Amino acid sequence: MRTITLVTQKGGTGKTTLAASLAVAAAQSGETVIALDLDPQGSLATWGDSRSVETLAVDRLSSGRLSQLPAILAALKNKGFTVAVLDTPGAASTGVNLAMQAADLALIPARPSRLDLQATIPTVEALMRLEMRERFAFVLNQCPAVRSSRALEAANGLSSVGVLAEPSVTQRVDHQDALATGQGVTEYASGSKAADEIRSLWAWADRTMKGRLS
Repeated sequence: MRTITLVTQKGGTGKTTLAASLAVAAAQSGETVIALDLDPQGSLATWGDSRSVETLAVDRLSSGRLSQLPAILAALKNKGFTVAVLDTPGAASTGVNLAMQAADLALIPARPSRLDLQATIPTVEALMRLEMRERFAFVLNQCPAVRSSRALEAANGLSSVGVLAEPSVTQRVDHQDALATGQGVTEYASGSKAADEIRSLWAWADRTMKGRLS
């Protein structure tokens, strides 16, 4: 089972929205997917409760169960799941460290702003301490629809620190509308540019994880 962990120590970066839509895109590509909500706010779990179709599993891990995460993931693999997507809280904790360690790929969402770029530093430092230099990538998220020098500068800045996932994700209303209706954007607006970007991002993550595990 391959595990993707969405992680950053800053709120408002679109972490849960990405986790939900990536989980759906993975399921649509033929994977048996579980999305796990590790955040006490429970936004991903609430999204899962509102889903009208059971194309993937969604569960919530309470803070008291986070220490059991490695055993839980092993059990899920034995049950036949092929992909796990973990949504983590925007704060450092032992549970977040376990989620990062469990990741075949840790994705760090960041918006194209100086504040967001600076906010990635503690997360990157934590990943480095866990010896995960080769297992994380940035996702430039909520980019303006019109190309801007700010987005280009942000992409260049992130690329100088680590791998930048492809493609960048544009800020589009379809993402928020999909989450509000218990769907991934590839379900809600399957022919949209937003859906194309998420499918491409999942394909990139899939290739990256398979390349590292081969």
